[in-house]
Amino acid sequence: MKGYGMIEVGKPGWIETDRPTCGPLDAIVRPTIVAPCSSDTHMMHGGSGPYENRILGHEAVGVVDEVGALVTKFKPGDEVVIPCVTPDWLEPGVQYGKTFSHDNGAFGSFKFLGAKDGVFAEFFHVNQADANLVLMPEDVKPEAALMTVDMVSTGFYGAEMAEIGIGDTVVVIGIGPVGLCAVAGARVLGAGRIIAIGTRPNCVKVAKEYGATDIVSYKDGDIVEQILAMTGGKGADRVIIAGGGQEVFGQAVAMTREMGNIANVNFYDVSHVLSMPAYLWGLGMADKNIRGGFCPGGAVRIGRLLEMIRYGRVDPMKLITHEFRGFEKMEDAFLLMDRKEPDLIKPIVYIEG
Repeated sequence: MKGYGMIEVGKPGWIETDRPTCGPLDAIVRPTIVAPCSSDTHMMHGGSGPYENRILGHEAVGVVDEVGALVTKFKPGDEVVIPCVTPDWLEPGVQYGKTFSHDNGAFGSFKFLGAKDGVFAEFFHVNQADANLVLMPEDVKPEAALMTVDMVSTGFYGAEMAEIGIGDTVVVIGIGPVGLCAVAGARVLGAGRIIAIGTRPNCVKVAKEYGATDIVSYKDGDIVEQILAMTGGKGADRVIIAGGGQEVFGQAVAMTREMGNIANVNFYDVSHVLSMPAYLWGLGMADKNIRGGFCPGGAVRIGRLLEMIRYGRVDPMKLITHEFRGFEKMEDAFLLMDRKEPDLIKPIVYIEG
């Protein structure tokens, strides 16, 4: 079987490996549309550890090719949506919290990014299929469904972690595809003013369409000073970190009012050190709540997000800026994502041309 991934840190390429084996609760899926993610390129550069000969990719829709003997909800030929986070529902970690993202330790449920080969292959493995696959709705475009498996889910989770209330002033730092979905999620949850921080014209346009009322550019000066000036010195009620380097952590705390919430869905590098002056946190007593979380897992989550598309609450098709056709074009799409060209938001690859 052929797939695309990282031969070693800093060296992407094509990989030959065995077709995955289907366990009794599992499924083997043939991808029909995939999307590279900055998490994939981040891993290739060593940001998640020194993996070798690992097929990458965690965003796919596809067709079931094989199911295990104990699978009851799916059969070969079914068109399915595959969450990027597929928990092992028998592990104790799923009994803590609400995200099911850490079934057996940190990131344990994110099996496509490190624990096993990903979706940029002729076939890929899905554990516990009955709980981790979703039938493709007839009235949702497959391309839109593809955007739910990570981008929409992660962005919305940023808004959920921030606990946005009716009329809140919300800042979203970083308006790549996840940040754009955080903007959309903030609007759905009832935010009043939504301030998006970013500069790319394509992203600014979509941010406004998703509900951003204001755009802030770091090119116009210190972003903390700009936010404080815009809010009369008070700061934002809620801040979502969806992009940037290690410096954004302290900036987010600084621009958040007392009793406000900071929610992080940004993927930092293993070399980063997150820090802030104590006074920004009210010497630890300002009741500024800081949360960092990972994309929730499982079929129910994706099913609910597909309902958001079906009833017009969000249009993830706006995220797709580049289309490729053919299995071999996964390489071109991956390298495009790695370069992060100015007009890029999200590329997709139609596997069958």
